[in-house]
Amino acid sequence: MAKKVLEGVKPTRMELLQMRKRKALAMKGHQLLSEKRDALVSSFFDLIRKRKEKREEAEGIINEAFKTLARAEMVMGEEKVRQMADKISKEREIKVSKKNVMGVTTPQFEIGEAMPLSYSVFSTFSEFDESVRKAREALNKIVELAEAEGSIQMLGREIEKTKRRVNALEYIFIPRLVATISYIERQLEEREREDFFRRKRIKALLEQHEA
Repeated sequence: MAKKVLEGVKPTRMELLQMRKRKALAMKGHQLLSEKRDALVSSFFDLIRKRKEKREEAEGIINEAFKTLARAEMVMGEEKVRQMADKISKEREIKVSKKNVMGVTTPQFEIGEAMPLSYSVFSTFSEFDESVRKAREALNKIVELAEAEGSIQMLGREIEKTKRRVNALEYIFIPRLVATISYIERQLEEREREDFFRRKRIKALLEQHEA
């Protein structure tokens, strides 16, 4: 199947020079975008591995938190644990900032410091204190996991966008430039042949006239 020629192109030497320059720029752009795509994919899989680690850590600490909570309820009773939990339930601020990964802006979360405990350690048991500590650890891990998830989504979208640009250059724009250059070269060669035969014919006619 013949490649399409760019529209509105005039078969002139000036146009040929412009097309060759555009082709060189397109080839360079294709190379740079391909390198960017490969680097993004490498960072993407690094984040996938990091997310797996963060998820395993989060799941592990959450399971530990539930176990310590169950032990606290066994010692103190479920109602007492609920009452104490209501006393210490405080919202924690999460600061959202941005960081750059291979030219892509990804989210960065930072959880604020935990508020001091608002109860006396003598009013509870060590099992409850341990459950509170584990719950705070679990929250930190969940925030870290959310950051990894957000970064993966942003990188994934950038990879898809870069792949589309690479494919557009590789399969559409560059082939059209090549076809256009070939078309202009053929037209110029045809004109040169026509000019050659025209000059040759004129020369022959002049020679006949002089004879």
